[in-house]
Amino acid sequence: MNKKDIADIKKQFKINNDLLKIKDIFNVYIMKETSEIYHHQSTPFEMLEQEQKELFLTNFKKVLTGQLDQKLFELKFQREVENSSQLILHQGMLTNDTDEWKAHMLQLVEKMLKDKQYEMDIVVTFIHGEYLKPSKRSNAETEESSRDMVYSNPFILCSINKTLDPKKELLFDYVEKEFKYHFVVDPVINLKSPVGGFLFPSFTDSAANINRVLYSASKPYELDYHFIEEVLNAEEAMTAEDDKIVFEEIVKDVAGDQINTSTLANVYDEIHRVVEENEEPDAPKLDYRDVEKVLTSSGVQDVDPEKVESAFKKVIDDEKYELKATSIVPKYTSKSIKIKTKVADISVCPQDLRYVRQMHLDGKLCLMIEVEENTVIEGFEMIPEIIFNKAEDEE
Repeated sequence: MNKKDIADIKKQFKINNDLLKIKDIFNVYIMKETSEIYHHQSTPFEMLEQEQKELFLTNFKKVLTGQLDQKLFELKFQREVENSSQLILHQGMLTNDTDEWKAHMLQLVEKMLKDKQYEMDIVVTFIHGEYLKPSKRSNAETEESSRDMVYSNPFILCSINKTLDPKKELLFDYVEKEFKYHFVVDPVINLKSPVGGFLFPSFTDSAANINRVLYSASKPYELDYHFIEEVLNAEEAMTAEDDKIVFEEIVKDVAGDQINTSTLANVYDEIHRVVEENEEPDAPKLDYRDVEKVLTSSGVQDVDPEKVESAFKKVIDDEKYELKATSIVPKYTSKSIKIKTKVADISVCPQDLRYVRQMHLDGKLCLMIEVEENTVIEGFEMIPEIIFNKAEDEE
């Protein structure tokens, strides 16, 4: 899935939308003390009150909110897994029998409870729905409606939400003119911030892919690997941060630990060019051959495909792995590249690395940054200083 595919589905979660049909909603309450199911309840979605529908639809949209490879991850299912979640989800998605659908979802919940202790009571919500997408746009001249032909895609969406402790408050009674202690016994289900979830199957340009699932983490880069591997039975995810680290280690292995800033800036410029010239909705990927071309054209010496292929094998144990270019250079922002020193940490744009130099000055190792105008620190403009060499000063 790419950003457009996710956005297309996400925008369907609204009241009275004839392109989204939700059959059932199934809520499962799990107790933290025992890690057991305390209660579960299935209801036809249309039977919910309007306010309840709005709360849940907003919650479902939040599950589908976030950047790919940071908070949202399209994962492949593992092969040859006993009691495969892929099969459970596929069977649950295709059935029209509510009891059978509930039984399949409870199988997934049981996987969630195995070898897992939750820090708070949680509520796991499943919906069984159908996403309809017009096959083409409406034509005013022929009075042909876009709804005449649609792609029909059944799906299952799961949202995991924590509960909040009941509030203890002090109230003032205007009638009795006295202060009263107020305590709400029932826990509140926090639908505003889901702590996880997934969408099955994955969709690419209206086509369903039952071999993949879209996993949603609670926060960027905070993945629940127990849920990914043991509950979804999916392969481990590589985040954008992971891809960036892998790329850096590969460059170190090929070019050595030391590289001048101009060459490094050229590397990032070259990758940025690849991203800019890509016309596909999916992010461009770099295999070992692409990385070899990037390094060679950037001025790195003694680079060949075999050397880069060997580096891929050494760093990630997969010479056929492909790095997402947007993960290596997400955006040309002021905080993209970090320069770490013992004195201070500095962030610069990748294309500005060429203005950074490490030099020996007066016997000391210095970091020099070429600037076009006076530097401002906390609103104060720095005064340019003239540095005299000691040897010249002694003369």
